Amino acid sequence: MKLTDGEKLIALMLSDLYEKLDVKSEIDPEFIRSAIYGDQLWALKWKYSGIPFEKSDTPEIVKEVVDILDMWSFIERGYRKLTNVQKEKLKVDAPPHGDNPVFQGFDGNNETEHMAVALFLVEELDRFQEFSDRDFNCHYQSLDGHRRMLSVFESIRKTLNTNPLNIVQLTKILGAWYVR
Repeated sequence: MKLTDGEKLIALMLSDLYEKLDVKSEIDPEFIRSAIYGDQLWALKWKYSGIPFEKSDTPEIVKEVVDILDMWSFIERGYRKLTNVQKEKLKVDAPPHGDNPVFQGFDGNNETEHMAVALFLVEELDRFQEFSDRDFNCHYQSLDGHRRMLSVFESIRKTLNTNPLNIVQLTKILGAWYVR
Protein backbone atom coordinates (compact mmCIF):
# COMPACT_ATOMS: atom_id res chain seq x y z
CA MET A 1 0.00 0.00 0.00
CA LYS A 2 1.22 3.45 -0.81
CA LEU A 3 0.07 6.69 0.76
CA THR A 4 1.11 10.15 -0.30
CA ASP A 5 2.54 12.45 2.34
CA GLY A 6 -0.77 14.32 2.34
CA GLU A 7 -2.76 11.11 2.84
CA LYS A 8 -0.51 10.15 5.74
CA LEU A 9 -1.07 13.52 7.35
CA ILE A 10 -4.85 13.25 6.89
CA ALA A 11 -4.89 9.71 8.31
CA LEU A 12 -2.84 10.83 11.32
CA MET A 13 -5.12 13.81 11.92
CA LEU A 14 -8.21 11.60 11.66
CA SER A 15 -6.64 9.11 14.06
CA ASP A 16 -6.11 11.93 16.56
CA LEU A 17 -9.73 13.03 16.14
CA TYR A 18 -11.04 9.47 16.57
CA GLU A 19 -9.12 9.14 19.79
CA LYS A 20 -9.97 12.56 21.23
CA LEU A 21 -13.68 12.14 20.41
CA ASP A 22 -13.60 8.55 21.71
CA VAL A 23 -15.14 7.25 18.49
CA LYS A 24 -16.08 3.57 18.73
CA SER A 25 -15.04 1.87 15.51
CA GLU A 26 -13.33 -1.19 14.12
CA ILE A 27 -10.52 1.12 13.00
CA ASP A 28 -7.85 1.41 15.68
CA PRO A 29 -6.33 4.91 15.54
CA GLU A 30 -3.24 3.84 17.48
CA PHE A 31 -2.59 1.07 14.96
CA ILE A 32 -2.96 3.53 12.06
CA ARG A 33 -0.43 5.87 13.69
CA SER A 34 1.95 3.01 14.41
CA ALA A 35 1.79 1.72 10.81
CA ILE A 36 2.43 5.19 9.40
CA TYR A 37 5.18 6.23 11.81
CA GLY A 38 6.83 2.81 11.54
CA ASP A 39 6.59 2.84 7.73
CA GLN A 40 4.71 -0.46 7.82
CA LEU A 41 1.84 0.49 5.50
CA TRP A 42 1.58 -3.11 4.22
CA ALA A 43 0.14 -3.94 7.64
CA LEU A 44 -3.01 -1.92 7.03
CA LYS A 45 -4.17 -4.51 4.48
CA TRP A 46 -3.31 -7.32 6.88
CA LYS A 47 -5.16 -5.79 9.83
CA TYR A 48 -8.18 -4.61 7.85
CA SER A 49 -8.55 -7.42 5.34
CA GLY A 50 -12.27 -6.70 4.96
CA ILE A 51 -11.57 -3.36 3.31
CA PRO A 52 -11.31 -3.79 -0.47
CA PHE A 53 -7.92 -2.10 -0.83
CA GLU A 54 -6.27 -1.84 -4.21
CA LYS A 55 -4.50 -5.06 -5.16
CA SER A 56 -0.81 -5.06 -4.35
CA ASP A 57 1.77 -7.63 -3.40
CA THR A 58 3.09 -8.04 0.11
CA PRO A 59 6.60 -6.55 0.19
CA GLU A 60 9.36 -9.13 -0.23
CA ILE A 61 10.94 -8.20 3.10
CA VAL A 62 7.66 -9.00 4.88
CA LYS A 63 7.42 -12.37 3.15
CA GLU A 64 11.01 -13.17 4.12
CA VAL A 65 10.51 -12.19 7.76
CA VAL A 66 7.30 -14.24 7.95
CA ASP A 67 9.17 -17.24 6.51
CA ILE A 68 12.01 -16.80 9.01
CA LEU A 69 9.62 -16.48 11.96
CA ASP A 70 7.67 -19.52 10.75
CA MET A 71 10.91 -21.51 10.51
CA TRP A 72 11.99 -20.53 14.02
CA SER A 73 8.54 -21.35 15.34
CA PHE A 74 8.96 -24.88 13.97
CA ILE A 75 12.52 -25.08 15.31
CA GLU A 76 11.55 -24.10 18.83
CA ARG A 77 8.50 -26.38 18.87
CA GLY A 78 10.55 -29.29 17.51
CA TYR A 79 13.31 -28.73 20.07
CA ARG A 80 10.82 -28.84 22.95
CA LYS A 81 9.68 -32.29 21.75
CA LEU A 82 13.19 -33.79 21.83
CA THR A 83 14.36 -36.07 24.59
CA ASN A 84 17.24 -34.92 26.80
CA VAL A 85 19.56 -37.33 24.98
CA GLN A 86 18.51 -35.87 21.61
CA LYS A 87 19.04 -32.33 22.93
CA GLU A 88 22.58 -33.22 23.97
CA LYS A 89 23.24 -34.71 20.53
CA LEU A 90 21.89 -31.58 18.80
CA LYS A 91 24.11 -29.40 20.99
CA VAL A 92 27.16 -31.27 19.67
CA ASP A 93 26.02 -31.69 16.05
CA ALA A 94 24.65 -28.20 15.32
CA PRO A 95 26.59 -25.47 17.13
CA PRO A 96 26.04 -22.69 18.02
CA HIS A 97 22.23 -22.92 17.89
CA GLY A 98 21.94 -26.59 18.81
CA ASP A 99 22.10 -25.70 22.50
CA ASN A 100 18.53 -24.53 23.21
CA PRO A 101 17.76 -22.93 19.82
CA VAL A 102 15.63 -19.79 20.07
CA PHE A 103 14.96 -16.98 17.65
CA GLN A 104 17.15 -14.08 18.73
CA GLY A 105 16.19 -11.53 16.10
CA PHE A 106 18.14 -9.42 13.67
CA ASP A 107 21.00 -6.96 13.98
CA GLY A 108 19.60 -3.61 15.04
CA ASN A 109 22.40 -1.73 13.29
CA ASN A 110 22.50 -3.51 9.94
CA GLU A 111 19.20 -5.38 9.63
CA THR A 112 16.85 -2.74 11.02
CA GLU A 113 14.14 -3.16 8.39
CA HIS A 114 13.88 -6.90 9.07
CA MET A 115 13.85 -6.24 12.80
CA ALA A 116 11.13 -3.59 12.43
CA VAL A 117 8.93 -5.91 10.36
CA ALA A 118 9.36 -8.73 12.89
CA LEU A 119 8.49 -6.44 15.79
CA PHE A 120 5.44 -5.11 13.95
CA LEU A 121 4.20 -8.61 13.12
CA VAL A 122 4.51 -9.72 16.73
CA GLU A 123 3.64 -6.59 18.70
CA GLU A 124 1.09 -4.86 16.48
CA LEU A 125 -0.49 -7.64 14.42
CA ASP A 126 -0.34 -10.29 17.17
CA ARG A 127 1.30 -12.84 14.88
CA PHE A 128 3.89 -15.32 16.13
CA GLN A 129 2.99 -14.65 19.74
CA GLU A 130 5.51 -17.22 20.92
CA PHE A 131 8.12 -14.52 20.22
CA SER A 132 6.45 -11.75 22.22
CA ASP A 133 8.39 -10.25 25.12
CA ARG A 134 11.69 -10.84 23.35
CA ASP A 135 14.34 -8.37 22.32
CA PHE A 136 14.54 -8.66 18.55
CA ASN A 137 18.00 -7.07 18.42
CA CYS A 138 20.57 -9.88 18.49
CA HIS A 139 23.47 -7.40 18.06
CA TYR A 140 25.14 -9.41 15.30
CA GLN A 141 24.43 -9.85 11.61
CA SER A 142 22.09 -12.81 11.36
CA LEU A 143 20.27 -12.46 8.07
CA ASP A 144 22.68 -14.56 5.99
CA GLY A 145 22.48 -17.36 8.56
CA HIS A 146 18.68 -17.19 8.66
CA ARG A 147 18.59 -17.33 4.86
CA ARG A 148 20.86 -20.39 4.70
CA MET A 149 18.73 -22.14 7.30
CA LEU A 150 15.56 -21.11 5.48
CA SER A 151 16.75 -22.66 2.23
CA VAL A 152 17.09 -26.01 4.04
CA PHE A 153 13.85 -25.57 5.99
CA GLU A 154 11.74 -24.80 2.89
CA SER A 155 12.33 -28.24 1.41
CA ILE A 156 11.52 -29.89 4.75
CA ARG A 157 8.50 -27.65 5.44
CA LYS A 158 6.58 -29.14 2.51
CA THR A 159 6.55 -32.54 4.24
CA LEU A 160 5.73 -31.45 7.80
CA ASN A 161 2.03 -30.57 7.86
CA THR A 162 1.62 -29.99 11.62
CA ASN A 163 4.30 -32.45 12.73
CA PRO A 164 7.25 -31.11 14.74
CA LEU A 165 10.76 -31.16 13.34
CA ASN A 166 12.74 -34.24 14.35
CA ILE A 167 16.39 -34.43 15.43
CA VAL A 168 17.68 -35.09 11.90
CA GLN A 169 15.73 -32.17 10.43
CA LEU A 170 16.75 -29.82 13.25
CA THR A 171 20.40 -30.78 12.79
CA LYS A 172 20.24 -30.04 9.05
CA ILE A 173 18.47 -26.71 9.49
CA LEU A 174 20.54 -25.44 12.41
CA GLY A 175 23.73 -26.74 10.80
CA ALA A 176 23.13 -24.49 7.80
CA TRP A 177 23.78 -21.37 9.93
CA TYR A 178 27.48 -21.38 9.08
CA VAL A 179 29.07 -21.61 5.66
CA ARG A 180 31.37 -24.62 5.70
